[in-house]
Amino acid sequence: MKAVVVYEKGRFEVRDVPLPRISDGDVLIRINYAALCYRDLLQLAGYYPRMRYPVILGHEAVGVVVESRDPRFRPGDRVVPLLHEPDGTCEFCLRGLDAYCPNAGSYGENLDGFFAEYARVSANALVKVPNNVPDELAVLTPCVLAMVYKGLKRAGFTRGETVVVTGASGGVGIHAVQLAKALGARVIAVTRSEEKAGFIRKFADEVIVGSRFSDSVKSLTDGVGADVVIETVGTPTLNESLKSLRTGGRAIIIGNVNPDESYQLRLGYIIMKDLLIIGNVRSNKSDVAETLKLLGSGVVKPIIAATYPLDKFSEALEFMRNSSRIGKVLLKTQ
Repeated sequence: MKAVVVYEKGRFEVRDVPLPRISDGDVLIRINYAALCYRDLLQLAGYYPRMRYPVILGHEAVGVVVESRDPRFRPGDRVVPLLHEPDGTCEFCLRGLDAYCPNAGSYGENLDGFFAEYARVSANALVKVPNNVPDELAVLTPCVLAMVYKGLKRAGFTRGETVVVTGASGGVGIHAVQLAKALGARVIAVTRSEEKAGFIRKFADEVIVGSRFSDSVKSLTDGVGADVVIETVGTPTLNESLKSLRTGGRAIIIGNVNPDESYQLRLGYIIMKDLLIIGNVRSNKSDVAETLKLLGSGVVKPIIAATYPLDKFSEALEFMRNSSRIGKVLLKTQ
């Protein structure tokens, strides 16, 4: 089968590799779509210390079971893998917090991932996809939509609150806007591009264009500030995001586009405004299942910037860096 193999830091190729072998508790899936993520760029740049070489890259996928050695899944089941492979037995897994499993491996990092025609996946890391959720939306669920869903749950979000989404045209941002809206939020989207603002307005209640947006958020909220910020960018927008929040507001941190850039957190500001800052890593299996159920009602539209065949991975990766795109980049692996 064909796969994108990273064989040393920053170096990869699309090559033929053996079909994965499965053991008890494993499932072999045929990948229909895989999605590119900013994390892929960071992994190739060497920011993930647990990166194994060689490894098949990719952690977002949707596919169909072709062979199963676990009674929970049968051939023909359509599934999405989590980003991680939980052991299913630790205290966190037993509490439904498998995202924190201390023994979990990570697909595309120290376990072979999904930029391939087929993949071996632990049944502990699989969730069945409802029939009314298309592949193009299912593939975005574990790493994007369910992660946003988990973050909003941890933030104690309630219907009617105002949510600011930074980087609103990106693969995470444009879907975070839609999901927050579907959950009952008033959504204020932030983008640096006037050209993209028109498209984003289809989904958000208000759109702010520019890098200085906190005053505009306060103006739109009668001087109070937003209840929640979904920060999909990182240090370039974090200061304005925190200034946008009301007293007692919450910031969900998802993006980190400049991992080398330091940020000085003003503790006095955080204390005096009684802010809650929430780091947000991978989603739990229950978050994925709940999000997929919600998506079945058609409340979120998949925004796909481009789809490439697997053997055009280099072109897909280059397009990922294109600041003019809106939405996610997919690989069609079959």
